[in-house]
Amino acid sequence: MKNKMIYLPVFMAFALLTSCKKDAQNVNSDVVQTEEHQGKEISSEFDGEIEKLVSQMTLEEKIGMLHGNSMFSTGAVERLGIPELKMADGPLGVREEISRDNWAPAGLTNDFATYYPAGGALAATWDAEMAYTFGNSLGQEMRARDKDMLLSPAINMVRTPLGGRTYEYMSEDPFLNKKIAVPLVVGLQDNDVMACVKHFAANNQETNRDFVDVQIDERTLREIYLPAFEAAVKEGHAYGIMGAYNKFRGEYLCENDYMLNKILRDEWGFKGIVVSDWAAVHSTAKSLKSGLDIEMGTPKPFNEFFLADKLVAAAKEGEVSEAEIDIHVKRILRTLFQVKAMGPDSKNRVKGSISTEAHYQDAYKIAAEAIVLLKNDNNALPLKLDGVKSIAVIGNNATKKNALGGFGAGVKTKREITPLEGLKNRLPSSIKINYAEGYLERYDEKNKGKLGDITLNGPVTIDELDPAKVNEAVEAAKKSDVAIIFAGSNRDYETEASDRRTLKLPFGQEELIKKVQAVNPRTIVVMIAGAPFDINEVSKNTSALVWSWFNGSEGGNALADVLLGKVNPSGKLPWTMPKNIMDSPAHATKSFPGGKTVNYAEGILIGYRWFDTKNIAPLYPFGYGLSYTTFAFENAKADKTSYAENEMITVAIDVKNTGKVDGKEVVQLYASKSDSKVSRASKELKGFKKVLVKAGNSETVILQLPVKELAYYDVASKKWVVEAGKYTLKVGNSSRDIKKEIAITIN
Repeated sequence: MKNKMIYLPVFMAFALLTSCKKDAQNVNSDVVQTEEHQGKEISSEFDGEIEKLVSQMTLEEKIGMLHGNSMFSTGAVERLGIPELKMADGPLGVREEISRDNWAPAGLTNDFATYYPAGGALAATWDAEMAYTFGNSLGQEMRARDKDMLLSPAINMVRTPLGGRTYEYMSEDPFLNKKIAVPLVVGLQDNDVMACVKHFAANNQETNRDFVDVQIDERTLREIYLPAFEAAVKEGHAYGIMGAYNKFRGEYLCENDYMLNKILRDEWGFKGIVVSDWAAVHSTAKSLKSGLDIEMGTPKPFNEFFLADKLVAAAKEGEVSEAEIDIHVKRILRTLFQVKAMGPDSKNRVKGSISTEAHYQDAYKIAAEAIVLLKNDNNALPLKLDGVKSIAVIGNNATKKNALGGFGAGVKTKREITPLEGLKNRLPSSIKINYAEGYLERYDEKNKGKLGDITLNGPVTIDELDPAKVNEAVEAAKKSDVAIIFAGSNRDYETEASDRRTLKLPFGQEELIKKVQAVNPRTIVVMIAGAPFDINEVSKNTSALVWSWFNGSEGGNALADVLLGKVNPSGKLPWTMPKNIMDSPAHATKSFPGGKTVNYAEGILIGYRWFDTKNIAPLYPFGYGLSYTTFAFENAKADKTSYAENEMITVAIDVKNTGKVDGKEVVQLYASKSDSKVSRASKELKGFKKVLVKAGNSETVILQLPVKELAYYDVASKKWVVEAGKYTLKVGNSSRDIKKEIAITIN
């Protein structure tokens, strides 16, 4: 969020990325949870010491720990050696230090950090190893800044392509979501840092996010919107959860007993702390009793918070017992001991490092694996430089920097390689680059970033091209052997606090692309964006189309390496690219954005589940991404033909590289049950694995699927039920490109 917008509730987004505390272990993303990436539970080792500390604290000291005493910390009890709990925003890296009581930068010179790829990019790697690297690297940077809790990762589902935070959320699929979220949390917490997984839960739109009442049926809640949170708690052992702004079934989520107590703590066994989103608290006694531990926010003096002076008064009046307050204080103390912020192990706490070359290379690895090749007719890519003397580089996005921008937290970084810089770094000096900006960023200033409203286009200005800029771009394309247009979006246009109005490319880019293509047939289009856009015409009229992201400090170098063939692209879309917004389920059912209430009318058919079940053709399907080589899937088989409910299904398939260059393919395993007694999607992702296959070689990929992953949630019995009968396992490289099918029976 912009520092000047001091009235805006802030909070934090997604966490992204990787590092060097230890070499990240090899993780099989198809297994429910590997031993290597099993998170560490909060220990009860220090409960005796905690009881002793609480017995010595005054009521005011206890309550001081339950709310912010600065923009990003809670109160300390110095006389007892209890420190502040120091938080940092961080969807893209550790946020710069700000003043204790306002959003003005602190003006430090030692708070530069690595800018990591956004959450959508991380999910596009389809690689749990990259997720661990991300968390581990970011954890190192957190500790170098002496922070205790990262306000990330953000793992809400991508319900609509128009969501302002789609770029930082991960996926429309709960399985992919959890398989990226868990190793990220583990990697982060391996560095004595708390993850604060957010936003719990059903926080899937920015429009009216402060008050909208989300209505989701129980089966959909359990099967779609909770699995990643549940896995983060049960497998990643996340130490923190952030309560969301919105209401769920009539109750605000920071005072929702069903979500915070009954599900999170009673069912899942969560032992950590629940932190409010910034200014998301609406009551004192109810919030505390419903499971909230810490209230954070900024719009008023810290002592005026619901869990500050109001709680002192409520306790003295008997509305809240001191025993209730003690419960929350003890939870906070346990997490502080767990991350060695206090106690005998504090001297052994990870020291960390920040803005190191190793961390920039972590960001590079993730960026390189995230880039998606959408179209490559006649092998237009990688660029063949024989005879090429000049390249036109066109588009504002060739030079746009995204580490800062929008209303979500950014990163103050010393390094952000733009696409133009990346090409300059990688191209031979003999090739002349002719750069033209092409289009101007324009916004409707009246509505820009207006909290709770869908972003509105200005009357004409936002899509109006500047004739001089267009002419400059056309002339650059005419006189160059090859043209590369960097189009798409940016973090001022895709932003927290505001959903987009349409899928349309902003700033008149579609018209600009047509004009450039008309004068140079060797035009390559690179989209830089975090969420789907309408690129039907762009895709139709270009031979080469690449999708990149808000891709971190080394994004430009990674992109240049893909375009020039040093890196063979292996990214896959983590969401569906629709042809038309009305094809997407939340819009087809007219259930976005709602008003005071939004009903998720599509139920379990979110994302590709809707497209595939309803036989609606997307522009590009979930899981899609090309390579500079080709792959064949052969000899798909399961280890048995029938299984019991407590068994593991093992699927083997040979992946052969039938092209001329080494490459990575993502093998995707989907499950179907056509004769189910309950409504189901036509297929559901249940396993995946990225594999490197050298040219001409084959690799056998093993995917393991616990039978329990085939369960549906039975509302009547309130249990997960594995339905007996026949299932079809489908192996492919996108939800729409199934190569092999295997029939099995569950007894």
